[in-house]
Amino acid sequence: MINTLLELIAIAAVILGTFFSLVGVLGYLRMPDDYTRLHSTGKVGVFGVVLLTVATLATTGLTFGKGLVLIMLLMLTGPVATHAIASAAYRIGIPMKDPVRDDLSQEVDIDVSYRKLK
Repeated sequence: MINTLLELIAIAAVILGTFFSLVGVLGYLRMPDDYTRLHSTGKVGVFGVVLLTVATLATTGLTFGKGLVLIMLLMLTGPVATHAIASAAYRIGIPMKDPVRDDLSQEVDIDVSYRKLK
């Protein structure tokens, strides 16, 4: 009985994790610039990987504590890595497409006049 429940949880987690991963790939393909691509893949990718980790927890002998540590590390390092990549892209001058507001231009001494895509 408990094995059937764990298998159902694993199946649901795999389906949802795969869905989130596919949405992340579609977001990467559809978004206009690097910053929005990072946003879509960063947010959705973390949820996809966390759900696939839940499926692994349900089907393997991995203990709940180790799985919880893995999930917490994924949830902490994913957004930090995405932010670091976006910050580096901004500092080297990768342009945004049609920015509405650029709060970093006041804090970073970079000439932003060339940032608009042609």
